Amino acid sequence: MQETWDTVERLVEWLDAESTVSPEMARLLRVLKISEEAGEVAEAVHGVTGSNPRKGNSHTWDDVQTELCDVILTSMVALKTITPDAAKVFESRLAHVAERSLSH
Repeated sequence: MQETWDTVERLVEWLDAESTVSPEMARLLRVLKISEEAGEVAEAVHGVTGSNPRKGNSHTWDDVQTELCDVILTSMVALKTITPDAAKVFESRLAHVAERSLSH
């Protein structure tokens, strides 16, 4: 998992270098980006189910998987942007949720 977080850190550094907004605004925009990506998951699910009659079956479950990965990656980037200890924070939260959920 460390290699994943190293890649996330490199992505954050790249985004920071390319950013034209203040660090505070970049932080906010990266958190908001999670909602945008979640919307793309919803769009893909609608496309799989054909629930939009105008668009029909426009997506596959592979598209949904890709969009879910984008949500996860965007969330990791946002977390790393707001704390240098993102990996530790995530692992702690995962352990908490697992303990609470799986201990029964």
